[in-house]
Amino acid sequence: MSQEKERNSKYLADLARIELSSEEEQIFNQNLEKILGYMDLIDEVDTQGILPCAHVLETIQNVMREDEEGPPLSRETFLQNAPDSVGGMIKVPPIVQSEE
Repeated sequence: MSQEKERNSKYLADLARIELSSEEEQIFNQNLEKILGYMDLIDEVDTQGILPCAHVLETIQNVMREDEEGPPLSRETFLQNAPDSVGGMIKVPPIVQSEE
């Protein structure tokens, strides 16, 4: 492996905050070579006359329906849909634990 490739892989590992063994570094470099080769292949594609875009679905339109206002659910109906309730309120798992 060339010193430049070794420096690049160590630099990328440092950026990613990962430590690579020598075996992992070899695998990393092989995969990186494949990725860069694929990027070179993509770079060869003729894009003359194709407008640049930030996203392939830029022209998609929202197909969701508008919200419809309706009467509120009764407490009984609302609580029937809840997994558990206590005293007319929805029971949820604790999110703050006591320090006992």
